[in-house]
Amino acid sequence: MAQSKATKKFEKNKLKDTLGRRKEFAKIKQRHQVNDKRKAKKAAEEEKEKEYAASQVQDSGRPAKKQKQQNANLGEMSVDDFFAGDFELPKPAPQKKAKAVQRSEKKRAREEDEEEEEEDDDDDAESVGSLEDEPLQVDEQDDAEDDGADDDDTHKQDLNALKEKDPEFYKYLQEEDPELLNFAEDAPLDEIDELSNDEEDESKDKKKKKRHSKGEDEDNSNEVTKEKIGRWSNAMTEKQSLRAMREVVLAFRAAAHLNEENGKDYRCTISNADVYHEVLLSALQHIPAVLNHHLPIKEMANGKIRVPTDSKKFRTLTPMLKSHASSLQHLLENLSDVATLKITLTSLLALQPYLLTFKKLIREITNTIVGIWAESSQSEATRISAFLVLRRLIVISDPSIREHILRSTYQGLIKGSRTTTIHNIGGINLMKNSSVELWGLVEPSLAYTSGFTFIRQLAIHLRSALKNNSNDSYKTIYNWQYTHSLDFWSRVLSTHCETLREATLGAESPLRPLIYPLVQVTLGALRLVPTSAYFPLRFHLTRSLLRLSRTTNTYIPLAASLYEVLTSNEMRKPPKPSTLKPLDFDTNIRATKAYLRTRIYQDGVGEQVVELLSEFFALWGKSIAFPELALPVVVMLKRWLKEVSPYSVSAAARGGSNGQSNNSNSRNNANTNTKHQTGARKRKSSAPDAGGNRNSKLNASIALLISKLDANSKWIEARRAKVEFAPNNRTEVEAFLKEVEWTETPLGAFVEGQRKVREARKKVLEEARREREEERKGRREGKREGRGEEGFSDDDAGSGGEDEEEEERELEVEGEMEDELEDEEEDEDEGEMEMEED
Repeated sequence: MAQSKATKKFEKNKLKDTLGRRKEFAKIKQRHQVNDKRKAKKAAEEEKEKEYAASQVQDSGRPAKKQKQQNANLGEMSVDDFFAGDFELPKPAPQKKAKAVQRSEKKRAREEDEEEEEEDDDDDAESVGSLEDEPLQVDEQDDAEDDGADDDDTHKQDLNALKEKDPEFYKYLQEEDPELLNFAEDAPLDEIDELSNDEEDESKDKKKKKRHSKGEDEDNSNEVTKEKIGRWSNAMTEKQSLRAMREVVLAFRAAAHLNEENGKDYRCTISNADVYHEVLLSALQHIPAVLNHHLPIKEMANGKIRVPTDSKKFRTLTPMLKSHASSLQHLLENLSDVATLKITLTSLLALQPYLLTFKKLIREITNTIVGIWAESSQSEATRISAFLVLRRLIVISDPSIREHILRSTYQGLIKGSRTTTIHNIGGINLMKNSSVELWGLVEPSLAYTSGFTFIRQLAIHLRSALKNNSNDSYKTIYNWQYTHSLDFWSRVLSTHCETLREATLGAESPLRPLIYPLVQVTLGALRLVPTSAYFPLRFHLTRSLLRLSRTTNTYIPLAASLYEVLTSNEMRKPPKPSTLKPLDFDTNIRATKAYLRTRIYQDGVGEQVVELLSEFFALWGKSIAFPELALPVVVMLKRWLKEVSPYSVSAAARGGSNGQSNNSNSRNNANTNTKHQTGARKRKSSAPDAGGNRNSKLNASIALLISKLDANSKWIEARRAKVEFAPNNRTEVEAFLKEVEWTETPLGAFVEGQRKVREARKKVLEEARREREEERKGRREGKREGRGEEGFSDDDAGSGGEDEEEEERELEVEGEMEDELEDEEEDEDEGEMEMEED
């Protein structure tokens, strides 16, 4: 049969290098064997020389008197008597030349043997890079293992390319040289029998051996049955049998690749669903226990572990460990059942200490687990189980694996946050909080370098968006992934740079220098596109900076960016009426065109501004410099109120300043004030050129905020008037009102009340949303049951429109509920103002 071009090209370019690489591995292995034999021979020769020297010392240790008598007799003897007597000649010392000749002969013979073995390797095409040939190199040196893994990768890539280009030649290799295609997962695992045979009692009767051989004959059948699994499980639980564990590993390998058309033939076959389930349970539950019995793990006080990797058992079990770990990884990639996923992750958690020496394999397993952890379709319990595996691995591993885990976790977080809805926002927050914990388990230097690298990447993206003048350049910044990245790093620094935590540890966190670059990048992204459509994104980033400022006690100027929202045309001009559903600012970073210039959007933006401004000033509500901090903002807010509500500012200002002193007068002149207010409304409605946004709800909330800021400033001024220290006394300035809780300040009490109102409203809306989802699900199930086997009818075709109309009606009801809650909130705010004035 003629060879194809791909085959000729492979033989010309790659086959020679592949064979040469295999020869080099064979020489290295043979060199190690020769060195071991040489050391053994040297040790034996040294022992013989020591014995010979000891015998010489014993022979020479005669008494001095006998030596003198012999010398005297020798002096009296004649020459004829001397030569006629019997005497022992001393043994000649071993000559160095003879030794050199012997060594040269041995060397020449060894070289001839090496040449013969190389010829045998060329004839047989032995695969030297397989699992079973190099267990020592894998365990002794990590670098050698990585190099071997890289060679295996290139070898696999070459064979995969050959399989695609020339399948006929690949089939020929399978028939003639199958060992060339065997790798970690398909290792035959025959070496484990040696350990099993060593552990068996040699004094067994012949009858027991015959029964054992019969059992082996039954086990040699390829079909896996429940009886076999029962015997294997009993042997592993009662006798801790390695042979039974090998059989379970082989069966588990076949189960992990069940119903796959990959061209591989496995030793075991499974044709029953119950048997498949039993194989999975037996392998996942019993294999870690057997390994722990034969290779016990020692755990240190600092969380590190020790595994006897230098023992003969570990070297023999290395192929089985790699095969089982590869099967576990493949099974995790294809599992969808929640219970099975949890059991598999739990089993992998116990196997982690034995896999730390296999760097490439542990990296691949880490990527698979991160994929499960970042998958939004997985249940919360499954994602938590995956996180526990990552956390355990980052505690017991070395810095190189830790760095890979941090990088993979961050990448998984970015991939899993591409879109954000009300359904997956909880899962995204779970990923953020769990990743924050991982950054606290690594060395401070590694945490700093990885954090600096990722924050620098965010800064580079922002700089490229600023320099690029294209219309779509901002889209690399204004998306959910970039927003969640900034929020994630805000959580990391807020957790590990917290002032209380640093005070407990007695040292400043090494991550604190990252606060400044993160704040600069966040502020730059916040003001990149100052349009009203992206106000929700601005609020998201402002919350991230507020969290960072609150926990690290770092001042971040946020009032200016929030005041820019109020000065926009969206908040200064009168809105249009709309029946849209209120925009959810927690799950949106951009408002659609339908929401712009509408009353519902203006009210929502106003609520966000008031909330964030009050939260910002509440952070510094006890500061001795609060009056100076709040004064510019109060002046600008009052000026804004005059511009947008010219007829109500004076009344609002009077209401905020007069207080209870005018309360009795207002009661006596209630009718007069009502007439004046009615006349003012008539004048306002009759003037067509009157400016302002005509939004009394928004303006009243801003006026309430101004009054709270003024009250808190007066409260601080009254207390700092009693102090006796100068402003340059830093210690006393920081200790000012330190014993007072922030909720005892006028602004703090207002913020705490607003938080409770918002939490109650969110709870009501969440319950209403869940009820609607349950109703929709019930209607759909009822329609499916009503249809039965008849299929879709003409009447069912219009059911979608009816559902849409019902959803619109539900949205209107939800909007009315929101308005009612807002009215209640306004009533509570007015009541709080009156209480404060009292």
